[in-house]
Amino acid sequence: MTGKVLATSNPVDVHVGNRIRLRRTLLGMSQERLGTALGLTFQQVQKYERGRNRVGASRLYDLAHVLGVPVAFFFEGLSEHDAPAPEAGNVAGMAEPDESLPDDSVPQCTAPSVQPDDLALFSRRETIELVRAYYGIEDSGTRRRVLDLVRSMSAS
Repeated sequence: MTGKVLATSNPVDVHVGNRIRLRRTLLGMSQERLGTALGLTFQQVQKYERGRNRVGASRLYDLAHVLGVPVAFFFEGLSEHDAPAPEAGNVAGMAEPDESLPDDSVPQCTAPSVQPDDLALFSRRETIELVRAYYGIEDSGTRRRVLDLVRSMSAS
């Protein structure tokens, strides 16, 4: 062994990177073009998309602006089991939980459920081409009829 520690990507960073790649690809934007818009190299964009480099808050804000999505888009579909659990005890500087409040008094935030198969589906070139072509139809009535036709032809 050479003494090197193999770094593993944080599951949240990988999820955010997948969402960056998904949106960039749906827009038909290259890594180079996205990098140029952000003042980065395409290699840095690759590292973000693979989850090898963590995306900072200001960079995430810039990505959301360039890709035309809210910042929350990058976290959609992230389940609690994907996020690493914090260590037991309180984080330094954080207040003790207020035991006087019932558990149901704290509003719960839930992200829409996206199955791993859904994300795999959106990574397929055929799906991306279909979505682009669909949204390329300017007339909303025609778009609706195309959707109805596809639904009638599908098995599900």
